[in-house]
Amino acid sequence: MEVEKAGEREHVVTERLVTIPNVLSVLRLLGVPVFLWAIVSERDGLALLLLLFSGVTDYLDGKIARQFNMESRLGQFLDPIADRLYILTTLFGLAWREIIPVWLVVVLLAREVVMALMLLFLRSRGQLGLPVHFVGKAATFNLLYAFPLLLLAHRDDWLGALARPVGWGFAWWGVVLYWLAAVLYAVHARIVLTRGPRAVTS
Repeated sequence: MEVEKAGEREHVVTERLVTIPNVLSVLRLLGVPVFLWAIVSERDGLALLLLLFSGVTDYLDGKIARQFNMESRLGQFLDPIADRLYILTTLFGLAWREIIPVWLVVVLLAREVVMALMLLFLRSRGQLGLPVHFVGKAATFNLLYAFPLLLLAHRDDWLGALARPVGWGFAWWGVVLYWLAAVLYAVHARIVLTRGPRAVTS
């Protein structure tokens, strides 16, 4: 068990494996292949439910972890993996169905490549990672809200017409915040490197 400072308050990061937030993260991970199958096979109802489930559980696991001191090393590892897998599989599925343009896929994948290279560089200098930033989480929330709306926007009825502008609004905010988070991570990485090698929460 380790005590860390978050702003001015302290919170405990434990080594516990079985917690409610961790269970929610595992359930999200198990839903990834099911979602991919649903979106590719055009079972839009199931795909939409899984996307909504992912967004709700992504919010709940962080909220519960902070509120009830259930933050754990495993959760810090699983949560960003689940986020990225849902984003990547959704991009692949929606692009496959031609619901989103290729440029959106390229822009978001380029950001993932930049982050991967940054983390590899940090590890080569003895750093284990970077703490999750609020802007990065906000970007993920925006994208996870955008995707089900963009899926709905594919419909040729009033619901599709209503979902289209809202979905693209979330998508644009998500793209901007996603890249802004990458810039903030780069600034943080530079600060960390100037302080010398030490382990950082991922």
